[in-house]
Amino acid sequence: MPKTAADVMTRSVLTLNPETPLRDAHRLFVEEGIHGAPVVDDEGLVIGVVTSTDLLRAVSEDHESAGVAPSPSLRETLEFSPAWTMPEDLQDRLAGRGVVEVMTEGASTVEEETRARDVADLLLRERIHRVWVVKEGRPTGVVSAFDLLSLVRDE
Repeated sequence: MPKTAADVMTRSVLTLNPETPLRDAHRLFVEEGIHGAPVVDDEGLVIGVVTSTDLLRAVSEDHESAGVAPSPSLRETLEFSPAWTMPEDLQDRLAGRGVVEVMTEGASTVEEETRARDVADLLLRERIHRVWVVKEGRPTGVVSAFDLLSLVRDE
């Protein structure tokens, strides 16, 4: 019997709402060791996604607007840790910006019964790293490219 998204998904899904401050989204990503989260509306329906790349882009843009010289590597400029070692005024600006400003609208989703092979095809076709598993539009899990690697190992 073919494996489904429900067979390989990670079941705990942390969600954000559009008004979540970027600083709080960053803190969640670092504390939970995740690289993306679905953004849900008041009914819990997936309306978008925000990733660590989106957060890095927002920080980079704020650094440029603050007159901070660009660096060859953003990691050299900013220490991404729960301590937030960036300047206090930058923290304040990020705290004032919401997830809605950087999220990608219309996240890629699949149903729990979607075949794992079809999930892999979707990741490759859309050049994404994860897809949200939903039931009636509400997230129940996430399947990442890493989750699918275990299927290759098992075969």
